[in-house]
Amino acid sequence: MFMREKPILYVVIPCYNEEEVLHETTRQLKMKMQTLIKEKTISEDSRVMYINDGSKDKTWDLIKEIDNKETLFTGATLSRNRGHQNALLGGLMTAKEYADVVISMDADLQDDINAIDEMIEKYKDGCDIVYGVRSARKKDTFFKRVTAEGFYKFMKVLGVDCVYNHADYRLTSKRVLDEFENFKEVNLFLRGMFPLVGFKTDVVYYERNERFAGESKYPLKKMLNFAWDGITSFSVKPLRFICTLGFTILLISLAIMVYSVIRKITGNTVDGWTFLSISIWFIGGLQMISVGIIGEYVGKMYSETKARPRYIISENLNEKEKKKK
Repeated sequence: MFMREKPILYVVIPCYNEEEVLHETTRQLKMKMQTLIKEKTISEDSRVMYINDGSKDKTWDLIKEIDNKETLFTGATLSRNRGHQNALLGGLMTAKEYADVVISMDADLQDDINAIDEMIEKYKDGCDIVYGVRSARKKDTFFKRVTAEGFYKFMKVLGVDCVYNHADYRLTSKRVLDEFENFKEVNLFLRGMFPLVGFKTDVVYYERNERFAGESKYPLKKMLNFAWDGITSFSVKPLRFICTLGFTILLISLAIMVYSVIRKITGNTVDGWTFLSISIWFIGGLQMISVGIIGEYVGKMYSETKARPRYIISENLNEKEKKKK
């Protein structure tokens, strides 16, 4: 792999209603980028690229304002809100056209920007993907810690190659992103997709900070939907579980049939109303759940078959700047 002595780094940051944090995020990242350039770790052509995900507040106006004032910053906007994963993908695919290496992170300053230094070191040592991994979850609530860790463990049980305690804070080389462009899934779960690319990988551990300002863009409902998308996009084990469950109920029903015949022969046919009604409701519930899980997979097939664009970049400030030059 050819590698520049001073690689061009782009830091891609999806933004949805982030007007409260953008100025502070810009201030901190400006200091970090200037330090890396001064130390000759990265090229002077490196940039921070904000990706506006159809924000309803003044986020896009702030991005354009920052782009005009700060040479190390640029931005792009999607034509409408497409969700965090699609916005992140759009940013990665846009940035790879200008960069040797891309780091993705959130705008809320929870990801420790000082981990960037170690990520770049590992990249220069030959790693094409470097995952930012949380060293601990002490600052999370008990509920969030238990559910998050349980999710990663459950994904492992399902056979999904997902890096434990890693979200979307990662470094990827240009050649990884070039290969990643061949992945055409409409239902995105990026933290499960990147391990499929291969190449040499490593991890950097960091402690996640408190959100600087604003509200989390992943409330419980979105977190559950995101987790469910990850499960159904990467594993068919829920479908196999339905099949196993069906055989189990069949065996139970055979046992009940033998029991019923014995009761009939012995003349004890009045008892059992409660058992019968519970059995009917129980099996009916299992059938509805099974149909729902199958429907989820059919719905994903429907989305994939249509193959609609996962994102549309309506304006790229970086491209405008290059044309001016």
